[in-house]
Amino acid sequence: MAIHLTKESKVLVQGMTGGQGMRHTRRMLAAGTNVVGGVNPRKAGQNVDFGGRGVPVFGSVADGIRSTGADVTVVFVPPPFAKDAVVEAADAGIPLAVVITEGIPVHDTVALTSYAARRGTRVIGPNCPGLITPGQSNAGIIPADITKPGPIGLVSKSGTLTYQLMYELRDIGFSTCVGIGGDPVVGTSHIDCLAAFQDDPDTELIVLIGEIGGDAEERAAAHIRDHVTKPVVGYIAGFTAPEGRTMGHAGAIVSGTAGTARAKQEALEAAEVRVGRTPSETAALVLRTLRAD
Repeated sequence: MAIHLTKESKVLVQGMTGGQGMRHTRRMLAAGTNVVGGVNPRKAGQNVDFGGRGVPVFGSVADGIRSTGADVTVVFVPPPFAKDAVVEAADAGIPLAVVITEGIPVHDTVALTSYAARRGTRVIGPNCPGLITPGQSNAGIIPADITKPGPIGLVSKSGTLTYQLMYELRDIGFSTCVGIGGDPVVGTSHIDCLAAFQDDPDTELIVLIGEIGGDAEERAAAHIRDHVTKPVVGYIAGFTAPEGRTMGHAGAIVSGTAGTARAKQEALEAAEVRVGRTPSETAALVLRTLRAD
């Protein structure tokens, strides 16, 4: 019951010895994540204690992979160095890089995502909360105690809305929740996750959370229409955003009717996706859809 992340995943943390890296490594370990090491060239050879569990620090991602067999890295590296961190991970052959860092320049994001793709590394993010497979593993900053394992797959641009829908549907539970990030360029799209959830035998229903700006949700709607047979319920943030104002994430660019919440809702509904106007209404639609099936 998972996409991209399972209990077998072995996780490195690039930037583990920094403030945010330490905090969230502790939380990932508490959630049962198999964190096998951190990466910091200046602190290679050290062992960091997390409440009685020692986590080794490696000088490079390649060293970490050689010593542990790691197949996931979570990146907490500051924006000026994030591109190099992902390039290093891709060169080392890591299959999955979860980039939590926000504020990475767009030209750096374009470079790191295209480079990683050429090297066979999937990037989730940047500027994202990561992903969680409840009861198995948590790679990023998503709270691990607000839901349980279950049949819903969730893909979202928004971190906080990810948490809210997880909580609203906590009695049902999730296979995997993926926060893809809301920047103009991201490594993994709604479509990538929709395809993975479609192929996951234990995901029965998919929740898609989008927001105003860009055309990612319209493209996702076309993919759903042509390729997804499982029920999909959607929520678009931004119905009440004032016209002509820049709102929210860097990706929230609205031009005329393109990129509006209404246009996205219409595209999704044309693909037979039920769309809620609020998170609570979306959760209610999920429950009704599951009961109808």
